[in-house]
Formats: sequence, structure tokens, C-alpha cells
Amino acid sequence: MRKLLCRIENFTDNLKIRSKFYLFYILCVLLPLFITDSYIVYVIGNSERRSAQHAMENAANAVQNSFYNSVDYAASLGKNIYASQYIEEFLDRNYADNLEYVEAYQNLFVDTLLSDRFGMDHLMFTLYTDNPTVVDGGNVRRIEDARSSQWYQTLQQAKGGRALYFQYDDSESPAVAPKRKVLFLQKLNFYQGSPNEKVMAISMDYGTIIRNLSAMKYSLAVYICDADRIVLSNGAYSNQGQDFQRLTDQSRIGFSQEMNLYGASLRICVVKPDTRLLHTVVNHLPGILFLIMINILLPLVLMKELNRSFIVRITRLSATMEKVDGDDLKELPQTSGQDEISNLIRSYNRMAQRINSLIQQVYKNRIHEQDILVAKQNAELLALHSQINPHFLFNALESIRMHSLLKRETETATMVEKLAVMQRQYVDLSRDMVEISEEMDFVSAYLELQKYRFGDRLSYDLHVEPECLSLWIPKLTIVTFVENACVHGIESKTAPGWIFVRIGRKDGKLCIETEDTGKGMSQTEMEELQSRMQNASIDMIRLKGRIGIVNACLRLKMISENQASFSVEGEEGVGMTVTVRIPLSSIMHPQVQERNGNGNAQSDAGR
Repeated sequence: MRKLLCRIENFTDNLKIRSKFYLFYILCVLLPLFITDSYIVYVIGNSERRSAQHAMENAANAVQNSFYNSVDYAASLGKNIYASQYIEEFLDRNYADNLEYVEAYQNLFVDTLLSDRFGMDHLMFTLYTDNPTVVDGGNVRRIEDARSSQWYQTLQQAKGGRALYFQYDDSESPAVAPKRKVLFLQKLNFYQGSPNEKVMAISMDYGTIIRNLSAMKYSLAVYICDADRIVLSNGAYSNQGQDFQRLTDQSRIGFSQEMNLYGASLRICVVKPDTRLLHTVVNHLPGILFLIMINILLPLVLMKELNRSFIVRITRLSATMEKVDGDDLKELPQTSGQDEISNLIRSYNRMAQRINSLIQQVYKNRIHEQDILVAKQNAELLALHSQINPHFLFNALESIRMHSLLKRETETATMVEKLAVMQRQYVDLSRDMVEISEEMDFVSAYLELQKYRFGDRLSYDLHVEPECLSLWIPKLTIVTFVENACVHGIESKTAPGWIFVRIGRKDGKLCIETEDTGKGMSQTEMEELQSRMQNASIDMIRLKGRIGIVNACLRLKMISENQASFSVEGEEGVGMTVTVRIPLSSIMHPQVQERNGNGNAQSDAGR
């Protein structure tokens, strides 16, 4: 390796300056230009592919969750019928005549509004039995009519007595137009010893499911396939009046994932998005070629001019230096140029007039001044960068919000506005203490964004006594408890839930109560959480698990001189309540404002 380096060094030292310039042009201009452009094209293409893959995965997961929720809701209603003793007795009872059956049917289905409940949820159920005294009609049918159907055979082969079946029902045409159906099937065998065979079929509204998928507004086409049948789609192939179509062109599918739901082996397929990288390059090919020519020819012309400027003056300086005898330094003719070579000639002339010690001193002082100037410029650039980034983000969010309003996408504009409120609070490093009114604005914005995400699954209620709005607390503490309730309580629960925030004064203390109706915790977990909150410390923050809660509790303890108290109550599967109590004297005393001012000074010093 050393020999190779020596050869390269000797080669470059022996080259003329003109040749060095051209070598520099090839190695440092043309080659990096080619490598950089190639890498940029690769990165853009790879990024576009990753972005498309991520978008397809998100679309598939969203469609899977939406369809799973629809089926799971139908299954939960069906479970009520499955375990109903009244329906079991109604289907097994031997009726003396049709009138007695009609009266029992009236009492069970009409008077109890059971059918209306299913109808409100766009569901229809039908019970099948081989009881010979039951009249065929309404929500109860003879099982003999179903035994020849394909869905009945599917249910008989299903494990667990439940099955999901997709049907194109043309059995009643032409009197009734044929249409697609999604059936949830279940054997009614909860009670042992029944003399009759009974099954249940819940028909989910196909149009409602399609509308739910289309409401997600994914630009990608997503199919739910049973084998090669496209049974559900968010766009094409969703005509309810046509038989299920087949997925024949597998090459169009960019992403797929399996989904096993009540015995039905389904596959969610997402169609590849159109790639536009090559199309964009072709459309801008003339401009790209023009830029390439400029990048090649312009440096070449400049290189020739620089070569000329270098060689003439360097040759003159070299000739003068060759004539130096010992300490007899001769001055060069003055040059009118202002570049480095002209400065070098003038510096040489000054060097010839001064003693070496003075030259060394001037040189060292100049280097020191340059270091100070560079450090000062770097500090100014960093400060300017820290100011520009938040303003750029806020301006971008405001532009998105205004465009959304112009397009009448009010909901999107509102969510962008809430996100801007939260972001301004996060990047505002000038204060550590805020009024409760400002903190609750941030909590409201956070919950609005979460409600936009979860929809009807999340509801909330915020109540603050008016006299508490002007009290001061550490920034981002209340929202930490609200976020914990949302993430660990509501997010992991499929049923709708509530979050309540109540702030008031009691017995000389500020009480902050955060309640959720989420999945809750076991008694052991609640005791452990309360212990971590009450004993919050810096060492705990270094450990994993609920760092945000520990951080918030530690800050509240610091401003209250360890007088803040915390309690956790709740029940697993029902919800949880976290209560924080802070002495009013800790957040009303003027020292709070003094501590806030000291924190600002420290923050400024840190920045």
C-alpha cells in the first residue's frame, strides 16, 4: 500500500499544472457528477418504492380492521341469540296450531323489537329449525329448505360451529333481483339435549360494508378475495347486483396478506400504484440533458481560463523563488489581481521586508482571529436554523389548512389546526410553566386529533372550574396523563370508550382527575404504577416503561417540594382513574414565576 501511495504521489508531482487541472476536472467534477446523479435516481426510485409499499400495507391493514369490526359486531349480536334461553325454548316448543305459534312469534320478535334492533344495524337474521310445528316465514324458516344450499354445507364442515360465507343469491330471481350477501353462520347448540337441529344466518348489509371501505378514501384499489373470488372491494368489482368476479391478473397485485376470519381463509390484495419516476424523467429529458451539458461544458471552459491564470503567475513566482540566494529575498513586480495567487505574491513581498519572527507572530494572530470568526459564524447559523425550522413547519401547516378550507375539507383543516397548536407547544422552549387554561387547549387539541383517528370509538369530556384556569403547572403534564389513558386504555379496546378530565380545588389542593373507560389494569399493576408515580426520580426516567408518566410526576413533585400526591383506582376491563393532588400554595406563590424565569435562563444558556 505504501509503495502504491508513493507511486501516486510521484505521478501527481511530475504532472504539469495544466494536466493536473484536467485530471481534477475528470475526477472531481465528471465522475462525482455521474455517481451523484446515479445515486439520486436510485434513492428516489427506492424511496418511491418503499413509500408505495408502506401505503399498500397501510391500506391492507385498514381494510382488514374495518371488515373485521363489521364481522365481529355481527358475531357479537349473534352470540346473544346463541345463548338466549328464550329463543331456544321458542324453537324447541311443540305448538298445538299455527295460531299458538304466531302468538309466540309475536311475543318474541315483534313485541321485544328484536328484529328492529338488527335492522338498525343493517343486519338481518334468520333462524332455521326442523321443528315440524313451526310455521315457515319471517325470521324463522324450515331447515329442510337450507340443507341443499352451499352455505349450509359450509357450516356443517366448519370447526366450532361458526362460519363466514360469501353468497351471490340468485335463488329468488327473477321475482327478486339477485344480489351479493355476506353471511355469518352459527349452529344453535348452546343448550344440550335439544331434540331439534337449529342454525342461524346473519346477513350483513353488503352495501354498508362497501361504503365503509370506500369512506377510507385510499387511492389504491384493495380487494378482499376468497380463493380467486373478489368478494369485497373499495372501488371496482363492488357491484352488488353482479356475481363475484375472479382475480385473474396476479401481476397487478403489489401487496397481499392473509386473514383467517371464522373459518374463512381470505386474502387482502392491494393493486400496485402507478410508478411515475420513469415517466417524469422522460417528460423532462430535454431539460435534464441541457443541465448535463451545462454541468460538463461550463466547468470545462472555466477550467481552461483558470489554468491560464494559474500558469502565468505561478511560473513568474517560481522563477523568482529560484533566484533566491540565502536570505537575499527579492520582491516581485506588483500585481493587480485580487485572488489567492496575487495575495501570495504580495505576501511574498511583505515577507521579504520583515524578519522571520514578526512574520510568525502575524501569522499566528491571523489564524486565531479566523478561528474565532468561524466559530461565531457557526453559532449564528445554528441559531438561525433553530428559528427557521419551526416557522417553516408552522407556515407549511397553515398552507395545508388554507388549501383544505378552499377545498371544503373542513375536518382536515380542523385537524391540521389542532396539530399546529400542539407543535407550537412542543417547540416553545421559552417557558416550562403554563396556565391550566393553555394546557387544556393543548389537551383539547390532542383529544380532537385522537378522535379523528378513532372516530366513534373515542368520546371525551373536559371540565375545569373557572377559578383554576389561571393557576400555573409544568407544561405538558396534564396531556401526559390523557395520552396514557388514550394509548393504554382506549386504543387497546375495540368497544367505544370515554376519557374524562376534571380539574377543581378541594381542601386547599388542586385536584386533577383523569378517567378512562378503557381496558383498565389488574390490582397489582395499579399498585406498581402508583408506587412509580409517588416515588418518581431521575433514575426511573433512565429505565424503560411509562417514562412520560414518571417524568410528569417528577416535575410536579419538584414544583411542590415533594408535596404532590398521586392515586390510581380502577378495575380491569372497566377503566382506570388517575388523581393528582397539588397544594395550591405551590402553584400560586410568586416563587413559581421566579423558578420559571430561572428555567428560561437555563434553557437559553443550554441553547
